[in-house]
Amino acid sequence: MVNPVRSLGAYALRQVYSVGRLGMFFIYTIRGLIRPPDKFWLMVKQIQFIGTKSIALIGFTAAFTGMVLALQGYYTLIKFGAEGWLGSAVGLSLVRELGPVLSALMVTGRAGSAMAAEIGIMRIEEQIDALECMAIDPFSYLATPRLIASLISLPLLTSFCDAVGILGGYVIGVGLLGVNAGAFWSGLTSSVAWSDLYMGLVKSVCFSVLIALICTYKGYYAGVDEGAFGPEQVGRATTSAVVISSIAVLIGDYVITSIML
Repeated sequence: MVNPVRSLGAYALRQVYSVGRLGMFFIYTIRGLIRPPDKFWLMVKQIQFIGTKSIALIGFTAAFTGMVLALQGYYTLIKFGAEGWLGSAVGLSLVRELGPVLSALMVTGRAGSAMAAEIGIMRIEEQIDALECMAIDPFSYLATPRLIASLISLPLLTSFCDAVGILGGYVIGVGLLGVNAGAFWSGLTSSVAWSDLYMGLVKSVCFSVLIALICTYKGYYAGVDEGAFGPEQVGRATTSAVVISSIAVLIGDYVITSIML
């Protein structure tokens, strides 16, 4: 009985240590806002990578999500003779839930994994140690620009996702299924309030912090716990970053929704 209990205790201590280290990583990342080097061009580069290069993926995902919502919503609402409320159903679903969540998950899979892998490769090739030897704060150089870029990019991508998704729902609902265009837009504008838009904005901001923090953290400490530094550790760190970030987004979505309803 001793060995299982000892293993469980060791595992619990490792998790507590990891949570504490993550908290310190976040503090160092925030501290990097006021420390050199200058982060403007580093931030611009990351905005271009996280935001601009994700537009096509977000647009494609949003368009088909809106189309599916319109199809499913129409054949549900028509049973009650309420197909005129299709715009309301599509708009609220996207603005409050699907827009922020899908945007965050797509950014995690495309940009978050790349962040973790890039920083992880720098760790195993001792480039992070080289930054410290040159008196360059690695948190300010690596993590802070990505956090700022994520905070700027993800809310904009979420807004773009909402707009494209609603347009996709309009095309299917009005153009294919024959819903009255006036009823579609009337239901949308009467149901989606500023509080709904505010909830989506809060979610996108929180998700951007979670994604940037977890992905950069996993890459920064790739192989540190194992005491081995190689491609295998980078792969594990990247996989762990994507999985944990996705779970954190879904949990955060529930927590924020329960608080703001």
